[in-house]
Amino acid sequence: MLAGTGAATAQGLFGSTDNRYREADSYIDQYGREVIFDPATGRVIAIVPPGERRYVSPSERRAERRRELGRDQQRTERVPLGERLRRELEVHLGLREPPNGAFEGREREPEYARPAYPERPQLPGEAPRNRVDRMPLGEPEERALEPGRDDMIAAVPEDEQGGEIVSPTEPGVDASLLAKGATEGVAKIQILLDRAGLSPGVIDGRMGDNVNKAIKAYKEKTGQALRTYDPASVDEALAETGGDPFTTYTVTPEDAAGPYVASVPADYGEKARLDRLPYTSVLEMLAERFHMDERYLQALNPGVNFDRPGTIVKVANVGNAVKGDVARIVADKRQKQVRVYGTNGKLLVAYPATIGSGDTPSPSGTVSVERIAFDPEYTYNPRVNFKQGANDKVLTIPPGPNGPVGSIWIALSKPTYGIHGTPEPSKIGKTFSHGCVRLTNWDATELAKMVTEGVTVEFTD
Repeated sequence: MLAGTGAATAQGLFGSTDNRYREADSYIDQYGREVIFDPATGRVIAIVPPGERRYVSPSERRAERRRELGRDQQRTERVPLGERLRRELEVHLGLREPPNGAFEGREREPEYARPAYPERPQLPGEAPRNRVDRMPLGEPEERALEPGRDDMIAAVPEDEQGGEIVSPTEPGVDASLLAKGATEGVAKIQILLDRAGLSPGVIDGRMGDNVNKAIKAYKEKTGQALRTYDPASVDEALAETGGDPFTTYTVTPEDAAGPYVASVPADYGEKARLDRLPYTSVLEMLAERFHMDERYLQALNPGVNFDRPGTIVKVANVGNAVKGDVARIVADKRQKQVRVYGTNGKLLVAYPATIGSGDTPSPSGTVSVERIAFDPEYTYNPRVNFKQGANDKVLTIPPGPNGPVGSIWIALSKPTYGIHGTPEPSKIGKTFSHGCVRLTNWDATELAKMVTEGVTVEFTD
């Protein structure tokens, strides 16, 4: 029973047949109403709406009570308690007028009204108070990571791993949280750009610098601006270039068999002891095959077991690789982008890239392509390159997509420099390199299949 409960008695009001007084209870409900009920049967007798209550001092309350009972008139009549309670209940039910027109029912704890304080008048020229001006949010910013100590050693290709690469399918990974902020609309734009050979980097459903650079390149290549603000226009362009933005893929027994490695060590000495540096999981392999961020792929397929043959997975429908004859390559250090031009002088493809850093800059001027290697080994020489950890001897790092130069090495005429892949595609365009030009493995592979020895590479600032 809530605060404000009480009791009252009346005769004949409850349908009693024994002609004895019976007690009524009341309580205040969550709406501030007084509910009067028969405790013997549970029947609600009356519901009294909340009224305006004012504060009454104890002395005033006692005086009012005396007036209600007629004591202020020196009346000698003594009214039995039951009769007084009956009269009070009748007042509640509207069957009786309060004595002297002042009776308001049984006294309860007063409810104090909050005083209304007048607001200060607004001064001329003063900004309105309590107003929130809503401004449109800017596009998410892709913040570059600060270079680590190894990033400052020498201008040579090296992986960016600060620790082990582990499979993201470990228990406890919440893919929905990892892909927070991703939208299908942005993913559609990324897929459309990827099909055109204007790589947005990993497809992750998020806007950023890599996507914006690809949108700008789209206009250079097609002569038309991509209407990203018009979903119908994007859908129409997708239909013309390969259909639906997403498709399904069934995991095969060969996919599940691998080979895979549980984790990729950061130390070059430990890398050199392995036979190969393959993917760490089916999830990582499928993400690269379909140009996707691992976390986004996982978020699109919640609860899916990627390691089981026969599993149907939703993936990006990226289409086929671009083909053409390459005449020249521009490595734009300021834009962090590689633009490739065909023999007709027009833009053929464009890729986001990680190109050098302030401490280990990429070459300046023009160099040329000397050789192309698929699935290359990497030779670590601390006297020519840099010293990694405690490794002071020449090491041969085995090939694989998780090797220091990824799946591709395009050697340039300047010794130790090249265009190559990466074990961490999601960091392309957002971190630093040791002077080389780093692309995603799939972009580097597409370029390697088009470029030939002798093609010029111009580094611009």
